[in-house]
Formats: sequence, C-alpha cells, structure tokens
Amino acid sequence: MRDESGSGSVLGVALIAAVIAIATLMIPVIRALAAVGQGWAAADASALAAADVAVGIRPGVPCESAAAVAASNGARLDGCVVDGPVVTVSVEVAVVGFGLSVRATAGPPGGSAGHPGESTFGPPGG
Repeated sequence: MRDESGSGSVLGVALIAAVIAIATLMIPVIRALAAVGQGWAAADASALAAADVAVGIRPGVPCESAAAVAASNGARLDGCVVDGPVVTVSVEVAVVGFGLSVRATAGPPGGSAGHPGESTFGPPGG
C-alpha cells in the first residue's frame, strides 16, 4: 500500500490557487461594473445641471455647467445638445483601457425628456 500522506495539503494549495486566480480575473469585471454606475451618475447629474441652467433656475451656460459636473464626477463631457429646455449630454468614463460612453436627457416635466440612458463600450476618445 502506498503512503498518501500530504495529498490533502496539495489539494488544499491547488484549491487556494484556483480561488486566487478566479478572484484576480474578476477584478476588471468589477471595475467595469463600478464604472457603469459612475458613468450613469455623471451623465444624469450633468444633464440635470445643464437643464437647470437651460430653464433659468441657475445662471450660466448649460454645456459648461454639464462639463463641470461631469468632471467633478470623474467623467469627461463628450457631447451636449440643448433643445430649448431639454438637454441631452454624453459623458465618457475610462475603465480598464476602454471608454464607457453614457448618455442622459433632462428637462422639465411633460417635455421630450425622459429617454432612457444608453451606454456603449469603446476605446477611449472614440
């Protein structure tokens, strides 16, 4: 009969290595999911700030206000369209070497605002 002492230790080390490998592979996925939330928050806040300026609640220029709010939320304003009191903004958040672009629309109740946000992945700046 062969001596199998220590085989449990080898199995334990292999199991720990597998858990570490899976956890390491999940880090980019977790970062991407966090960036999606950050992008949505930045786009929504930017659109709301720009709409406040567009309807006269706050002084300033709508797209400049949107850019400042996007920057304070860790994003970059990628596009801004003012259509009367309705403002549509697009912001980009960099994540794991890619850019996440999110769009949001805001305006007064009853207007053409309220389009659901859209998000797309692509290379930064693209």
